[in-house]
Amino acid sequence: MTITASSQLPHIFSQNLESINPKGDGLLPTLGSELVYMQDGTGRYLSFYWQKTDLLGFQPERIVTESNGENIFLPVDQTAYLERLHRILTSLVPERCQCWFSCDRNLFELELAICPIMPPVGTAATTVLVTGRLLQVKVNTQEVNVAINPPHQVDSVLRSQQHQKLVNQITRNIRRTLDLDVIWQQTVDSLGKALRLERCIICPYQPSSSKVRVIAEYHQPERPSMLGLEIDVHAEPAFAQALATLEPIIMEVPGYNLCPQHKILVVATCYKDQANALIAINLRDECYPLTNAELELAKEVADQLGTAIAHATLYKELEAARQKAEEASRLKSEFLANVSHEIRTPLNGMIGFLKLILDGMVDDVDESNQFLAEAHELSLHLLTVINDILDIAKIEAGKMELVCAPVKLDELFADVENFMCPQAEGKNLSFRMQLPPTSDDIIVHGNYQRLLQVMLNLVGNAIKFTHEGGITVSADIVVKKNKCPEQQFPGMVRVRVADTGIGVSLDKQDKLFQLFSQVDGSRTRQYGGTGLGLAISQKLVEAMGGEVHFYSLGEGLGSTVTFTVPLYQQPVMLSSNEGESD
Repeated sequence: MTITASSQLPHIFSQNLESINPKGDGLLPTLGSELVYMQDGTGRYLSFYWQKTDLLGFQPERIVTESNGENIFLPVDQTAYLERLHRILTSLVPERCQCWFSCDRNLFELELAICPIMPPVGTAATTVLVTGRLLQVKVNTQEVNVAINPPHQVDSVLRSQQHQKLVNQITRNIRRTLDLDVIWQQTVDSLGKALRLERCIICPYQPSSSKVRVIAEYHQPERPSMLGLEIDVHAEPAFAQALATLEPIIMEVPGYNLCPQHKILVVATCYKDQANALIAINLRDECYPLTNAELELAKEVADQLGTAIAHATLYKELEAARQKAEEASRLKSEFLANVSHEIRTPLNGMIGFLKLILDGMVDDVDESNQFLAEAHELSLHLLTVINDILDIAKIEAGKMELVCAPVKLDELFADVENFMCPQAEGKNLSFRMQLPPTSDDIIVHGNYQRLLQVMLNLVGNAIKFTHEGGITVSADIVVKKNKCPEQQFPGMVRVRVADTGIGVSLDKQDKLFQLFSQVDGSRTRQYGGTGLGLAISQKLVEAMGGEVHFYSLGEGLGSTVTFTVPLYQQPVMLSSNEGESD
């Protein structure tokens, strides 16, 4: 027997279907089901009937007429629900499932049978007929029916597949970049959008700190932002437990700081069993309790992210080290260019003066002695430059050894005055040295030659960069017990070198104590010098247990350099009247 499909059948069925108003609910109650509704493939309601309409708090017609029910009665896991509708419409195979719906902050767990409405031959199905019954209700997140039904096996499989797909997506995204900011933001965005979370945050973690800061965040528009918020790990039990166990932690605490009235899932990302960040996710409800398999997936995401964070951090550190090395190389090249000028200039002068004498180009003995004196002066300058270079080489190699002993401050000041006063007078600058009034000697603990080197350098810089006014060198005693590695001292002596010179702008002062770094290359050529003096002075003073500080209000406003050195014994101070009478 042969059966031939009539081309008129689609017309017959279409005429019969047209006689049924899809938006009318007249036929739905006759199906005998507690809940009946029709939807298209996008989830739009075509009709809706429910015997328990009193639970909704409004007429069911609103679900169809107002915005097609998009924000009135919708599945909690809408992504999985729409995937199911698409699968049923494609395969034309009915399915049975359990699904949570939300409506005005109320939650309904429904058992549904979803059946495709068979389309005419040759066309795709676009509509499903859904029948179902109510399993339990939560009104304003409070459980009405305490009986909790485990999710249907098919639902669990679908959710696991969806979450595995999300893990793969996150893994692909974070492997494409080594930018930490991008990795963090992509992760929270992927989790938040795919799982429709209220909030998802990531906080980098350092074992040395008890606080973490929210560095990336995904949240719903109605929720306030937590970006930049500092969180005390010890004050948040879920954070502390996740760091301690390196396992996913689900916790609910009344009045919880991070998410009141919600549960929170916290996972510590780690690399080689060392935590490096924390992911915190707000769990919106109890509709779909997380399974052990899903917790394992959460741990897998954390492991992948922890590895990506470690690699990106290492790359960032290597990049910073590379830039630092390039900057150091540039500074050394600039330093060598300046030093070569400082070495060649006195050396050429010495050669020139000596050659004039050797060639008999001098007129008399006085001129010959003058040339020899000039050559001697240049040789001392050259020796200073070479000593600076050798000193900085020793300091960098860690081979600078200082033998400290008691040093009388007045003897040190007298030697500095003998060396530097003629230079100041040669530039018509005033030069004053002041010691605090005491009845006995002020004795400091340090290396005399190195202290003299530091003071000559500081005073020499003050004279070099001052054109008018003067230089004042003073000292005062700070009575405060200071414990050095080997012994304890009764206080510190602070030496201050102040000038009325050209000063230094505020934005360039941080370069003064950097090795091979000079505030202004043009000034170096104008005034001479290697630019190592302050850096060497700082290292020497620190080696003797003191500190060096620089102060200037800006260019043209002068400058002040202070350094401290341990006080060997506390002198007897004199009052101002006693000092004046003496």
